[in-house]
Amino acid sequence: MQPREILVAAAYVIDGDSLRIKKREIRLFGVDAPEFNHPHGKTAKWALFKLCKGERVHAHIIAEDDHGRCVARCTLDDGRDLSAEMVKLGLALDWPKFSNGRYRALEADGLRRKLWLADARQKGRMHVWDAYEARQRDRAKN
Repeated sequence: MQPREILVAAAYVIDGDSLRIKKREIRLFGVDAPEFNHPHGKTAKWALFKLCKGERVHAHIIAEDDHGRCVARCTLDDGRDLSAEMVKLGLALDWPKFSNGRYRALEADGLRRKLWLADARQKGRMHVWDAYEARQRDRAKN
């Protein structure tokens, strides 16, 4: 995969698999982290924040997703791949549809059970996602 463009700068972390570099929203290549309001979502965001804090991020842009975000392989100056680091930390799943399994071997046993909503999304079981969101709305009302 040859990058179409490379951005290098400090990053603002949006959530566990998204950041902003030079005013452009970047989606980490090949992984899926929990949404901020889902179980482990806040932990994922702050883990990515900790990885990026005080560092320059090299975003090798390779595509654009359905939401208009740039998809990029993101590395730090020392060469660490942010997608790989998030999977190793147990806060993101490999998304084989996009990664061709690049990060699967880094997933700890039980990680897909821990990040069950992200796993459900990957498998197209959005009814699980919708049911979770409905429960959250009901709790907020009560």
